[in-house]
Amino acid sequence: MSLVNLTELDFDQIKTSIKEYLRANSSFTDYDFEGSNLSIILDILAYNTYISSYNATMVSNEVFIDSATLRENVVSLARNIGFVPKSRTASRAIISFFVDTNNFTNKPISLTLKRGTVAVSKESFGNQNYSFMIPEDITVPVVDGFAYFNNIVIYEGSFATTNFTVNTRLDRQRFILDNPNIDTSTLYVSVRPAKESSIVTKYNLVDSILNTDNQSKIFFIQEVSDQRYELLFGDGVFGKKLENRNYIEASFCVTNGQEANGVRLFDFSGRIYDNNDRIIASGISVITTSSGSEGGQEIQSTNSIRTFAPKVYSTQYRAVTASDYEALIPTIYTEAEYVKVFGGEDLTPPKFGKVYIVIKPYNGQFLSNATKENLYKTLKKYSVSGVKPEIVDLKYVYVETNSKVYYNSNKSPGLESLKSIITSNINRYSDSREINQYGSKFKYSKFLKVIDDSSDAITSNITTVEIRRDLRPVINSLAEYEICYGNAFYVRITQETKFQESSMSSNLTMMERQDMQKCDGWNIRSSGFNVENILETVYISDYPEKDGKKGEIFLFKLDSDNQPAILKRQVGTVDYSKGEILLKPIKITGTQKNVGGEPIIEISTPPLSNDVIGLQDLFLQYDNSKSVVDMVPDVISSGYDTSALSHSVSSSYSSGQLVRK
Repeated sequence: MSLVNLTELDFDQIKTSIKEYLRANSSFTDYDFEGSNLSIILDILAYNTYISSYNATMVSNEVFIDSATLRENVVSLARNIGFVPKSRTASRAIISFFVDTNNFTNKPISLTLKRGTVAVSKESFGNQNYSFMIPEDITVPVVDGFAYFNNIVIYEGSFATTNFTVNTRLDRQRFILDNPNIDTSTLYVSVRPAKESSIVTKYNLVDSILNTDNQSKIFFIQEVSDQRYELLFGDGVFGKKLENRNYIEASFCVTNGQEANGVRLFDFSGRIYDNNDRIIASGISVITTSSGSEGGQEIQSTNSIRTFAPKVYSTQYRAVTASDYEALIPTIYTEAEYVKVFGGEDLTPPKFGKVYIVIKPYNGQFLSNATKENLYKTLKKYSVSGVKPEIVDLKYVYVETNSKVYYNSNKSPGLESLKSIITSNINRYSDSREINQYGSKFKYSKFLKVIDDSSDAITSNITTVEIRRDLRPVINSLAEYEICYGNAFYVRITQETKFQESSMSSNLTMMERQDMQKCDGWNIRSSGFNVENILETVYISDYPEKDGKKGEIFLFKLDSDNQPAILKRQVGTVDYSKGEILLKPIKITGTQKNVGGEPIIEISTPPLSNDVIGLQDLFLQYDNSKSVVDMVPDVISSGYDTSALSHSVSSSYSSGQLVRK
């Protein structure tokens, strides 16, 4: 009798399969399996088979990176294709201070700020104090009695060191850093010929064997168990091989990651020595903060490793296609939250030989010029000749909504409570990955459902949508501006040209024609700003051409009755189908709105489709602060007015306001 191939993973099914196998044997044909002691034996056999099947399934899953669940296994599989997960990243701040040595008896020539802790958070931040360190000594000269430590980058965390002595007698000596939560970007490794030697050689961390030889002083790292890291040195072919009794010293920052983001006030707690190795304990100024702590991140998650390891491997560490850049940049610049890359050939007009890179950092909205320069230098190692990468600033397209929410007061838990629930659900939706990223889409029907599903008391909602860009003008300079939205504009066009071929057009009086023309255009709204040679605050709006595809931009003001008065026509053009506004050279002297001390002009318009997309380099973001939720009692559903005479009607179109306040 052949053995049964047991494929079930359910205990009862396994037991049934064993019974059927035994019944097939003539010795057990009429045997009562349920009413005998053999039933216990069958339970044991079934349980053992069940456990074995489960273990076999789990082991099989852990062999593949797509199905592995244990971090150690995912990291190990990623290591096989040369991928090193990002470590926890320390929050960084930029500080400055000086030392006044004029009252010192012994006048120093230079001062050295020793590596290790240099500052602590001045006040308790989130019920915890944080210390900040530097990984290497910083030496500055004393000029006219003052030593200036300017723009020092400090890292949140504690300074730690680990030492190893090379023993070539061991078959496979490993150099494992036992501290978890290390920021590997702060890792400093030096090697001495022996522990007692004073000759120190710095070794550099690399991620590739390219451009290395048998004398290159390099080391690699790899993540091992429990989120620890192992140092790997050269073998005499790629990288200099370590010799017996060599003494390795590794220093690094053990950090709390993102917990310390946002600290701006610091107290000095470092060690300063002069050129004669005397400690400096006086004359140290108060610390000034150029940039508060930011950029702290947790260690790369298992899901992220599973996603990016195959992508980075597919690039073979070269940047040719847009997807290559999108896979490589997060490994080069760890503070990148989102990366979008597109070729110049996709632009209108096309720009061949260029690849455009847009990066959204975890903290802030834009990359500094210094960060861009560092990225350019690093990308040179991966990019091919003939293709020039260009990093462009992030462009936000904001989605604003105005919702009139009808509710049944008989079911409502309270007006404010109901509104709070709706607002909370909208905020949760706005924080989701569905909208806040490149290539995302604001899905109008889903947004309506988020509101309707907030409570049984909600009967319906009328929601209008606007898209907004913030123009950052160059103050007091003549400049041309192009504002792209990546979405077609809705065009309100009811001008008399629609009636010029109609029989009723001849019956329209001049007054009626002028009243009708007031409905034309005015699709675009802006916040106030000032321009050269005009004293009043001005705004921009639009007037469409006959075909409704393009239009002109004009400047207008509001008179004492808040009525518009056009001041200057043809200051720009608008392409409704492409969603582009072009302002001709104009000198803007000031704006009514400022963000972070920077002048801006808010320009918004209703989209042609309420499903808004983030096109190419445009980052789609829902703006909670500019969106409105108004509660309207539904007198029909509540039973207060079944005749609907007092029912409040809400327009499905924009409010008709001409300017942004």
